Amino acid sequence: MRWDDLDRSFGFLVHDIARLQRKLFDRRARTLGLTKALWSVLAHLARREGVSQNQLAEILEVEPITLARHLDRLEAQQWVERRPDETDRRINRLFLTDKVAPLLDELHAMAEATREDALAGLPAAQRERLIDMLLAVKENLSVKTNGRAAKKRQRPVDRTSRRLTDAEG
Repeated sequence: MRWDDLDRSFGFLVHDIARLQRKLFDRRARTLGLTKALWSVLAHLARREGVSQNQLAEILEVEPITLARHLDRLEAQQWVERRPDETDRRINRLFLTDKVAPLLDELHAMAEATREDALAGLPAAQRERLIDMLLAVKENLSVKTNGRAAKKRQRPVDRTSRRLTDAEG
């Protein structure tokens, strides 16, 4: 691959798609008064309730103090609560509150709209094939970087309206 043909570079293309998708979703989420940092925390918590603060900081690739500030803001809105770990009092576990459910529904709808915009013009079968191929690429990279297969992602439990599965659209 030549440097003057980056439009067809797999890495650059995946990066650009992810960036543009986040940008479009972020524009929509701002109408709810949420920054990218805050909706990202909510999205990851919707997938992994009960995670520790340190684990979530690692997942989000932010410093623990940065995450603590985001959690303070979300806790002030009564959308997130910190609970002490049952076996280690130094660890806080993070949970969504029932008060955040309507907001998660709105974010879910925005994620669906963003996904539809991104995949417009692709028939259902091509969409499924694209996802399958991207999952294969993810698996290849997981094995090379982690030395093991990627964990199979479980869909979050649908607790009435907590269906946010891909906040980034």
